[in-house]
Amino acid sequence: MNRRTNPARRCLAAFILLCASMPQASFASAPTAGTITPQQADLIWRKATEGYAPARAALVAKVEEGAALGPFRPDWASLRNYREPAWFDNAKFGIFVHWGVYAVPAFANEWYPRNMYDRTSAEYAHQVATYGSLAHAGLKDFIPQFRAEHWDPKAWATLFRQAGARYVVGVAEHTDGFAMYDSKLTRWTAVQMGPKRDVMAALGRAVKDEGLRFGLSTHRAEHTWFFDHGREIDSDVNDPAYADFYGPAQQHISLNGDQDLAQDWTYVSPAWVEDWMARTAELEAYYHPDLIYLDWWVGHPSFRNALAQWLAYYYNAGAARGGVVVNYKLNALPEGSATLDVERGQLGAIRPQHWQTDTSISNGSWGYVEHDTYRPAVDIVRLLADVVSKNGNLLLDVGPKPDGSITPQEQAVLHEIGAWFAVNGAAIYDTQPWRVYGEGPTVPRSGSFTEDKGAATYTSADFRFTQKPGKLFAIEMAWPESGVAVIKNIAPSDRVRSVRLLGTSRPVRWQQTPQGLAIGPVQQPDGMAVPVYEIDLASAPDATTVKR
Repeated sequence: MNRRTNPARRCLAAFILLCASMPQASFASAPTAGTITPQQADLIWRKATEGYAPARAALVAKVEEGAALGPFRPDWASLRNYREPAWFDNAKFGIFVHWGVYAVPAFANEWYPRNMYDRTSAEYAHQVATYGSLAHAGLKDFIPQFRAEHWDPKAWATLFRQAGARYVVGVAEHTDGFAMYDSKLTRWTAVQMGPKRDVMAALGRAVKDEGLRFGLSTHRAEHTWFFDHGREIDSDVNDPAYADFYGPAQQHISLNGDQDLAQDWTYVSPAWVEDWMARTAELEAYYHPDLIYLDWWVGHPSFRNALAQWLAYYYNAGAARGGVVVNYKLNALPEGSATLDVERGQLGAIRPQHWQTDTSISNGSWGYVEHDTYRPAVDIVRLLADVVSKNGNLLLDVGPKPDGSITPQEQAVLHEIGAWFAVNGAAIYDTQPWRVYGEGPTVPRSGSFTEDKGAATYTSADFRFTQKPGKLFAIEMAWPESGVAVIKNIAPSDRVRSVRLLGTSRPVRWQQTPQGLAIGPVQQPDGMAVPVYEIDLASAPDATTVKR
């Protein structure tokens, strides 16, 4: 449309002149919801970030050039030929790190930056009671308190390796828009503010020094509407001086819940999609991560063409490094074009394509909050066994404090998991699913966001199975008081040759019965609440259920 005939641009020009003539404090206290259009909100954000337009354009051009190189094309027919590299299939266990400005208020969860502006929320009530009116201070004012003064990336990486992790994923940018890396597209970064260092670069170096793979996550797409509640009240979200941080703050119009993006009618401009592509391209251009985790809102229809371009760029660049991983959630990408992630949930059966679940040590948050409660290590080990038996990986989150320290409770859980791995890791790493994932009366709920609806109570009759050539691993989800176990799915035709209990050198009594393989009685090894039997089979492993 011609600039001279664009009414939105004329309105914006008048709006900006009006803003410039008003004192900053009085403007910041003026709600803008319903007074400006989505197009005007977008143009205010574009005006605030216009200094980065050349750098954005250069990154978009880099994506287009890389997408054209092959072997992948920027179309879904080509992208559905994706296969994750073998290292990811074999790793089984990774650590997720949610660390950002949201750790400073340390209240509720990592979405505090959004909910603190919502008049109906507990976070808003806490914010006003603790820090005062949002007309005078907002999220940006927490940044100086995010100092990372006790952060030791090497200590983190050592802890994660000792916990048994084989890859680590850091949150490069959460939905609040604060970049934890050296972005060239914003001033709101951990390099220029807060910690005053490139957090992701330092973490990546430390992780790789420990022999682990390194990944990054981005939650940039949904930032376009993340601060919409700030437009409804007297807050700094309404101030054009901070539009480069708070973004367009478009009204989030989701008619059938957050997960149904076909019914999400939030305004998304082509400029925002281009910004998303450039910000996400920075992760590969500067850090070359082995994995990039995408949050669900990239599934909004507005991103589809850009998403295909970016995927082809990343996959083509990663092909020279032996392959890379992209995690997606829900239906954000077509099946086969990336690796499915099931957030805070499980699957009910073996999935032929490899997958991942991510969850947190914390019961209620991904980031640090005060007075938090944490999941016991034994529950996480059981979750790990269930996921791996179904051809998946577990990505377990920790939420460090703003000073960079990890809570003693989280460290204790990680050390307990690591102690279990030290004895039983052979049953997890480099394994494949067996012909059935498990047996027993306990069936966890399947699907995303199901773990908070009641934890599974496992019994000694519950087993999960993994295998390697010639060996079956039976992970018993609870120790039997009698010391006797019966595994029903092991038949005489499997031709068991020997059985041993990992963690002990004592011989194990066993016999094949019509009811299954009977083991024991066996004395429980110290500290092994989830024991593992290694069973030597003469029958060849059946690996036909999984795709490589």
